[in-house]
Amino acid sequence: MPFSPTRSLRAASLALPALALALATALLGGPASADPHTAAAGTLPCDLYASGGTPCVAAHSTTRALYSTYSGRLYQVKRASDGATRDIGALGAGGYADAGAQDSFCAGTSCLITVVYDQSGRGNHLTQAPPGGFSGPAAGGYDNLAEASAAPVTVGGHKAYGVFIAPGTGYRNNHTSGIATGDQPEGMYAILDGSHHNGGCCFDYGNAETNSRDNGNGTMEAVYFGNIKVWGYGTGNGPWVMADLENGLFSGVNPGYNANDPSVSHRFLTAIVKGGPGQWAIRAGNAQSGGLSTYYSGPRPNAAGYNPMKKEGAIILGIGGDNSNGSAGTFYEGVMTSGYPSDATENAVQANINAVGYTAPAPVGGLTPGARVSLRATTSCCTGEYLRHDTADSNAAISAVSSASSSADKGAATWIVRAGLGDASCVSFESADKPRQYLRHYDFRLRLDTIDNSAVSRQDATFCPQAGHTGQGVSLRSANYPGDFVRHYEHAAYIAGDGGSHAWDAAALWADDTSWAVTAPWA
Repeated sequence: MPFSPTRSLRAASLALPALALALATALLGGPASADPHTAAAGTLPCDLYASGGTPCVAAHSTTRALYSTYSGRLYQVKRASDGATRDIGALGAGGYADAGAQDSFCAGTSCLITVVYDQSGRGNHLTQAPPGGFSGPAAGGYDNLAEASAAPVTVGGHKAYGVFIAPGTGYRNNHTSGIATGDQPEGMYAILDGSHHNGGCCFDYGNAETNSRDNGNGTMEAVYFGNIKVWGYGTGNGPWVMADLENGLFSGVNPGYNANDPSVSHRFLTAIVKGGPGQWAIRAGNAQSGGLSTYYSGPRPNAAGYNPMKKEGAIILGIGGDNSNGSAGTFYEGVMTSGYPSDATENAVQANINAVGYTAPAPVGGLTPGARVSLRATTSCCTGEYLRHDTADSNAAISAVSSASSSADKGAATWIVRAGLGDASCVSFESADKPRQYLRHYDFRLRLDTIDNSAVSRQDATFCPQAGHTGQGVSLRSANYPGDFVRHYEHAAYIAGDGGSHAWDAAALWADDTSWAVTAPWA
């Protein structure tokens, strides 16, 4: 629908009483509900956007319903052990995700998120991104899918999971309904993990080209989050919330630097981009508390091709418009609207997000940076054996360690936990007896190595802890191969998937071999 100031003003005036009531309700956290899994009517983000005259035309979340009346599917997971799929829904109308259903279905194996369902009723679901101008890493050029348990979170007091985007991972829908095209007005927000980002191109959520290629300036409009400085950037070292408008990440009216776009690092971040004829804005805030700040609001960029816009109406998550997929980030929820939302509507949505109470989970297994630990195998064959480096060739393996072992063996089986070298939301393991050398994978084998500043080596040395696949200890997911976990196999150590082309991917005992007990350090 073409933008009409008269129509928009009329819609806004008709919606003001409802919006005022919704805002007041959101600020107070909503009236009490008889069902603790559900929200009060009219208080959730898409209710608020509708009250403001700018209804949602896409609504994606793996953590909760975004309409107070929605009780359907949120996302789908696929199990590695047998390829079976299961839809994960809300616990009731306006409710939180049924994470228990995922945990039960994926017990003893790993799962991937195959679909993020659209709650708007328009069928704008997100699935595995196909190859584009920038080809993908998986078979046939398709992007990877997110490991389903990689981003645990608590929302509304309930366990849930976000969408963990490692480099090479991406979702897309090139055949949408109701998404803005050309210069039509739209808005969008995304709740992201402000600690999970990189300088790759491009961690986006929003409007993109329908052929997965770069079709020129102004052919996309999406929220971007990260610290790349190739195009626009803001103050400090990043990360920044910017707008990806194709062939440019913009932080303001001019290409390049915008002093009003600050670095932001909230653990849970609300990021907003909206655009209409001759105008656009960036807004952001702490998703756990407080309001929104406006980092830019004004005319379209001072560069050719962005006024008027030529948006095409596809939807992307975790990638750029041409399928550039070198980025990292975590997505919890987001929507796209028809029409240019008012600041008042967005403020009401932010108040609801604050009231929900996004909370990070406690570190798994005591793997906090600075801790000294040893990692014991839990498979029945090997419960006296520990992950260690081999003093002869630097390869990692498991072997027996006890109080009678030599000091050299004890030192080789002791690790210092560090913030992840390639992703601060995960961890790296520095050798206790060989300072500045870290556990990393190389050609799937684990080894001890000195890590340089290359992105690849730092990602190879980063592992993301989660609850053990057998229900005991921890499992350590590779940060850049999200379907692979640290595993011992015939006493050597690898990163391995549950079933695959390598011998160490064997399904037998995979859950046991990828579960590790975190113990007191041997040295």
